[in-house]
Amino acid sequence: MTSQTTIDKTGPGDGPSTPSGPAPATGLRGHPWVTLITVAVGVMMVALDGTIVAIANPAIGKDLGASWSELQWITNAYFLALAVSLITAGKLGDRFGHRQTFLIGVAGFAASSGAIGLSDSIAAVIVFRVFQGLFGALLMPAALGLLRATFPAEKLNMAIGIWGMVIGASTAGGPILGGVLVEHVNWQSVFFINVPVGVLAVVLGVLILLDHRAENAPRSFDVVGIVLLSASMFCLVWALIKAPEWGWGDGKTWLFIAVSVVGFAAFSFWETKVKEPLIPLAMFRSVPLSAGVVLMVLMAIAFMGGLFFVTFYLQNVHGMSPVDAGLHLLPLTAMMIVASPLAGAMITKFGPRVPLAGGMVCTAVAMYGMSTLETDTGSVAMSVWFALLGLGLAPVMVGATEVIVGNAPMELSGVAGGLQQAAMQIGGSLGTAVLGAVMASKVDSDLAGNWTDAGLPALTPAQEELTAQAVQQGIAPVPEGTPEQIAAKITDVAHDTFVSGMSLASLVAAGVAAVAVLVAFLTKRGENAEAGAGVGHI
Repeated sequence: MTSQTTIDKTGPGDGPSTPSGPAPATGLRGHPWVTLITVAVGVMMVALDGTIVAIANPAIGKDLGASWSELQWITNAYFLALAVSLITAGKLGDRFGHRQTFLIGVAGFAASSGAIGLSDSIAAVIVFRVFQGLFGALLMPAALGLLRATFPAEKLNMAIGIWGMVIGASTAGGPILGGVLVEHVNWQSVFFINVPVGVLAVVLGVLILLDHRAENAPRSFDVVGIVLLSASMFCLVWALIKAPEWGWGDGKTWLFIAVSVVGFAAFSFWETKVKEPLIPLAMFRSVPLSAGVVLMVLMAIAFMGGLFFVTFYLQNVHGMSPVDAGLHLLPLTAMMIVASPLAGAMITKFGPRVPLAGGMVCTAVAMYGMSTLETDTGSVAMSVWFALLGLGLAPVMVGATEVIVGNAPMELSGVAGGLQQAAMQIGGSLGTAVLGAVMASKVDSDLAGNWTDAGLPALTPAQEELTAQAVQQGIAPVPEGTPEQIAAKITDVAHDTFVSGMSLASLVAAGVAAVAVLVAFLTKRGENAEAGAGVGHI
């Protein structure tokens, strides 16, 4: 399937685009590589915010008097708004133009960040985190849509490689930057830093970006489809977020999952009846596109779920500060920075199948290696597995993104970008929830025996439950005033039990990555990746 593009050289408010066909960019305006830099500045804000805020939560709680559940909502509110809105936001970009959507997303995200920094109550912080998620959802698919429309097929993989490098570096660098800002400035600076970055992205966007639109872009909105999809996504993500608290056997968990399944079924039926559906289901007739979405989910389960425990391992078992823990993850960050553009070049030359399969093999081996970590494992051994994980993730982040976006028609590039981001968000949530359940089950089964074997006093059922909750985070629950010898035994039991749970969770993540190797062989280069309309000198 092919599609022509319409190019708006005048910017918003200067009149409609005309179907002039491919036209060269002039000067820096519309230049592909400068467009990539502009997009990367905006994307960096959202990616950084995904991890930098976790470091600020303790300081926010202390300053605003927030409870543990309220602090969780700082993360959950953002994640819910982002995950639920991504595909709809991508459709908005397809309808009104990715340039305008990107600029609104960047400006709104920066303004919401500034509002959080000025907030004097936890309720205000949570409300503005919702707005951050909504504006972030506008920004991310629009960024991919702009890249797809600006770069020709032979350059698209390299562009997405650099895009993936920015996301990987920002995500992994969040804890380091967050630790420095909270430690030496204040928690508000974690949010204020987005304001100048957002202003820069808006200025660059106004001056640089061209609006490429497909002539057969949607002209109406599938309101019913938006409601059904949003409600279904909300119920699914809500169930995954609350499952650790409610328990996987709780009726409420499965009620929300059941409602989400019914909602997705109703959404799928409706999409076959409406004239201009939110997601044309014919997209999924493309086996490579469907495989790319599945691959993104599996990659996120293995990566996000596995890495979730590493932060507890470094800080609570090894006793590192947040900044030190972030520095120990630098091999992962550095490898993603180096390998992402190289992966883009490899995929351009050889196609996506072998690099994607090889990346998931490296990810599986890295997760297996992380299952061998002990309480006293040294930094060098850890660095080897972290670096291998970064080497494996780079081609998957780049290749799966190109497979999804490149196999979608041009007029659906925003929806495809939303699918890619939604798959990663849902996969990350699934990974954290499922691997968290694996960890909790292992801790529950091992803790009592390890406690008894260490000769420690027996725990009541209530004490055992509280102890298990602490151990699942790598925390040694040593009561104040405990003799040093007993405290040392409690610490050893807690850390050994946590590591055994982390090892099992890492093995499960390795198994997920191994399944993804097979899925990778179903991918192929984007059939609709001709893009390039309006591309000038590259």
